[in-house]
Amino acid sequence: MSQSPPRPFHAHRSGPLAGVIRVPGDKSISHRALMLGALATGVTRITGLLEAEDVLNTARVIELLGARVARREGVFEVAGRGVGGLTRPSGPLDFGNSGTGCRLTMGVIAGHDVEARLVGDASLSRRPMRRVLTPLRQMGLGVAEDRETLPLTIRGTSSLVPIEYATPVPSAQVKSAILFAGLGASGETTVIEREPTRDHTERMLRYFGAEVKTAERDGRNAVTVTGDAELEGKPVAVPGDPSSAAFLAAAAAIVPGSEVTIAGVLVNETRTGFYTTLKEMGADVTFANPREENGEPIADIRVRHRPLTGVVVPAGRAPSMIDEYPVLSAVAAFASGETRMEGLAELKVKESDRLAATAAGLAAQGGLAKVDGDTLIVAGNTTARGGGTVVTHMDHRIAMAFLILGLGADRPVAVDDITFVATSFPAFTALMGTVGARLEAR
Repeated sequence: MSQSPPRPFHAHRSGPLAGVIRVPGDKSISHRALMLGALATGVTRITGLLEAEDVLNTARVIELLGARVARREGVFEVAGRGVGGLTRPSGPLDFGNSGTGCRLTMGVIAGHDVEARLVGDASLSRRPMRRVLTPLRQMGLGVAEDRETLPLTIRGTSSLVPIEYATPVPSAQVKSAILFAGLGASGETTVIEREPTRDHTERMLRYFGAEVKTAERDGRNAVTVTGDAELEGKPVAVPGDPSSAAFLAAAAAIVPGSEVTIAGVLVNETRTGFYTTLKEMGADVTFANPREENGEPIADIRVRHRPLTGVVVPAGRAPSMIDEYPVLSAVAAFASGETRMEGLAELKVKESDRLAATAAGLAAQGGLAKVDGDTLIVAGNTTARGGGTVVTHMDHRIAMAFLILGLGADRPVAVDDITFVATSFPAFTALMGTVGARLEAR
């Protein structure tokens, strides 16, 4: 993927934010719906798919693997090939900036007798793939190169071996890749986690017809999929992305007088740690009109501003809010007292070293932030100063988090580039404008 020229942006102190809005479809579910549609027989119709670069790259990848994808009046239709039915791609599989798309596709390809070249942009090509490649190699995946970053050439097999694998670190991507591979193995494949991670793959596998069991083993979470599976294409309605909604919720929490409702958001308990933390800090957060679609819980999230207080965010909460720590740090800058966020090692291997980038961004705004091992400590102040420029390191969540901080700061906050926001939230600046946020190109 060619890199677009930088798009610097400023965020200015805003008046009360208000409105009822919808955010784009959940990225995690969008990726999985496309992949499971490709592995199913028949047609999978997907409404609400996130039409952002990461997900569209996944759509192009599954097309190269032989599954037909068509978009008609906002609905995506995937004509699946069945488990084991994907074909050798005619060219490289380019994932752009998407770690989720790349890692999960490794599991999809593992159970097919095909070879594929996996590539990505400069940022993705620096991200580690060992955690996924290690279990997939145990199952029979071949890797041509003696390295564990993109570009990589992998070779699947129709004779995968089922395994039982304990993940060394909590990772829904690793779990999902193994479970996808397990669909094509003979027998049961089990992933054991010391703490549960987001469970969209398990829910969607069941919805598409796979046999999936979840149990507790010695205090750990064990997920088992039965191989030689036959999946059937289903309609999928993608709910609003709680990670995207977090930026609007954060803005309402820090700008006095604000009240914002984000309609139709996924509220799976493995994804709501950020909202739990906002409540603990004193924000008025309500999940209204709860319902269920495609086996996933959904609600309308209403957030009202109230004075905030610093809290300790325990390490055990990290899997349920790993993408939200940068914007939580922006919120913490406006809280009274210190906020400690523990167990953030995973942030170091995201699109950027988000732990270091977040601390540096806070320092640029006159905020006091300190990294102590895997803990981020923010010394809050009810009137964050702002006035600095944030280096985003091509990371969409760093860019959006500090634009949110600027909405409540005394002086404008600049970010050096919002180009990569398109990977997950293309309409971010426009949508923020509809609730009254003051964002503008430099």
